Parts: sequence; structure tokens; C-alpha cells
Amino acid sequence: MTEVLIVFTSALWLGILTSISPCPLASNVAAISFLSKNITHPFFVFISGLVYTLGRMLSYAILGWIIISSFLSVPQVAQFLQRYMSKALGPFLILTGLILLKIIAIRLPEISLSQKHYHKLAASGAPGAFLLGLIFALAFCPVSAALFFGSLIPLAINSKSGIILPFIYGIGTGLPVLAFAVAIALGVTTLSRWFQRIKRIEYYTRIATGVVFIVVGLYYVKIYILK
Repeated sequence: MTEVLIVFTSALWLGILTSISPCPLASNVAAISFLSKNITHPFFVFISGLVYTLGRMLSYAILGWIIISSFLSVPQVAQFLQRYMSKALGPFLILTGLILLKIIAIRLPEISLSQKHYHKLAASGAPGAFLLGLIFALAFCPVSAALFFGSLIPLAINSKSGIILPFIYGIGTGLPVLAFAVAIALGVTTLSRWFQRIKRIEYYTRIATGVVFIVVGLYYVKIYILK
């Protein structure tokens, strides 16, 4: 029970850290602000933000489920992962930690929408907000890619409850976004100040998480590889 709780909490924390990373945070705030600018009632601003958040959560959950199921559905691959995943988890965590600390830099292809499609989705209400969330979730930046592919997926493959973890991760990515939607719906005028504070919080949490990942990764290397 304790192990399951630790795994679930880890997946939730990875999702939260992904959502407050500079690249996803900026796109989330911009998307929700854009979606809400033509909505006059606060309730519908909140609904728009909620639907956008659900789109992001579903996108991460489906992508994680596809990757994990694909690996585990092939007997030879499943046996290989069962045998070697514990050994690979240490290097994965160390690599993720180095990326979080920005010691290693990676470049990824960008997913972007034209202004025409952006306006069209925003104008179509809740369905457009949902699709916007689905699309923006797949626009991985180096930090979010490291957290999702380098930490969550190996953790899920190595866990008995692995198939549920992408969904929990998706919930984690949605919580900060939903908080911004509520703030916009309530007409909070200090949103830019919130944004700057969250950026500072993200810096320290990312550094702390990166150090923890490296330490835990070294521990896994010691007990599973150097043993």
C-alpha cells in the first residue's frame, strides 16, 4: 500500500512540475486568457478552463497508455523490461535530473497552430477548448519531455499500477492550469504577479527535483548495476 501511494504521489508531482515549467506554463496561461477574452460570465470562463484542462489530461493519459500497453503487449519486450527495467531506471533518472538542472540540453521539434486555426478553435467554445488542450499537451519542451518520457514512463513500466500513472500525471498537469482558470474567472488583476511567483517556485522545485532524481538514480545504479 505504501509503495503504491509513493508511486501515485510521484506521478502526481511529475505532472504538477510539468505544468509549472516555463514552456507549458506560458502556453497554458496564454491559451486560457485567449479562450476567456470573449466570455463575459465568470462561470463560463471557468468551464472553458476546465474543458481545456480535461483535454490536456486526456492527451497525456492516452499517450502514456499507448506507450505502456505497446511495450507490455509484446511478450518478448515485456520479459525484457521485467528483467532489465530496474537496471535502466537508475540511468533514466540520472539523465532526467541532468536535463532538469539544464546540464544537458536537448532540442525538440515544435508543434504550433496558425493564428487562423487558433482563432477557429477558440471561437468554437468548449469543443475547441478541449481540442486545444489535447494539442498543446503534445507540444513537449525539453523539461516536460524529460519528466514524461524519462521519468513517468519508466516508473509506470516498472510498477504494477503503471497503466493508471499517466492518468494521475494528467491530473497533476491540470491542477495549476485549473487554478489559473479560476483566477481569470474571478477577475484577478495580479495574474502577472502570480505568474512571476510560480516561475520562481518552478525554478527551485525543478532544481530540488533534479538533485533528488540524480541521487535516487545513483542509488538504483549502485544496487541494481554495481551490485
